[in-house]
Amino acid sequence: MAYKVTMRKLAAQEVKNRGEAVSKVTIQEARTKLAEMNLVDQFLFDEVMEYQDAFQAAVSIFMGKEIKLLGKAETEKEFRVSPELRQSRLDSVAADEKHVVYMMEMQKRDTKNLRKRSRFYQGHVDVSLMAPGTADFNSLKDVCQIMVTPFDVFDRGLYRYTFKGVCVECPDLEIGDGAWRVFINTKGKNAHEFSQEFLDFMKYITESTDRRAEASESEKIKAIHQRVKEVKQSEKTGVKIMQRWEELALERAEAKEEGWKEGRKEGREEGRTYEIYSLVQEGDISPERGAKRLGITIEVLKARMSASGYQYLEA
Repeated sequence: MAYKVTMRKLAAQEVKNRGEAVSKVTIQEARTKLAEMNLVDQFLFDEVMEYQDAFQAAVSIFMGKEIKLLGKAETEKEFRVSPELRQSRLDSVAADEKHVVYMMEMQKRDTKNLRKRSRFYQGHVDVSLMAPGTADFNSLKDVCQIMVTPFDVFDRGLYRYTFKGVCVECPDLEIGDGAWRVFINTKGKNAHEFSQEFLDFMKYITESTDRRAEASESEKIKAIHQRVKEVKQSEKTGVKIMQRWEELALERAEAKEEGWKEGRKEGREEGRTYEIYSLVQEGDISPERGAKRLGITIEVLKARMSASGYQYLEA
């Protein structure tokens, strides 16, 4: 029995050491990763949208009209109806001079659930906007939810899809509840319906480079790009992304340690498998590399990840 306990302690320490090594590697990689990020990457998007001028410029381009914000945006804002219920977290939230609340979220990969997710967000935001004890529902602020994706959620080839409550029997009758959802597809095909500024920004989102910014005559895009450069050069931002990577590495190390504590071979193999699932899901390694590590085909990897509750994100 003592032998087994000793072996488990040694195994746990080994996993801890390996976890620390992974953390050091990811810290070094994080600096390079930040420099290579584009606005389509959620981390960079959140950091840039903290600046009021960047948020204001972006939402104005998306909506095709000038929008003036009351103050800076709140990023990664959490909404929770009660402690027992699941919380929702939105990338960026801000209100304009007319007290319309704009919510923006960048979604790089197609998780196949954005339609329902936008509905989930809408419900949480509405509840959060009502002060406790308020009986006048007309006091609810208008809310515009904007989902930005480098893919077409609806496969209709449009750059922008705007949804408002419309009566089925009377298509020209809107419910007028002050809520609407907008989906931006950077790969749209109806270019003739949009300004050059909008089209330039669609390209800039997935290629946030000096070349793209300089090629556009838009002052808004140039202002956003200035913030992008500031974020990438910021020591504070570098520390933040390194901390995030460290947290992920620690979680993976702890998952390994739990597997070792079980003292069973299948537990260790399961921990390794789940670690690879997580790496593939987060985009840290390619599906091909993950499948190779596990000695299975990509099709089998996709099926097993789905069955285990992981998201297999298409490249």
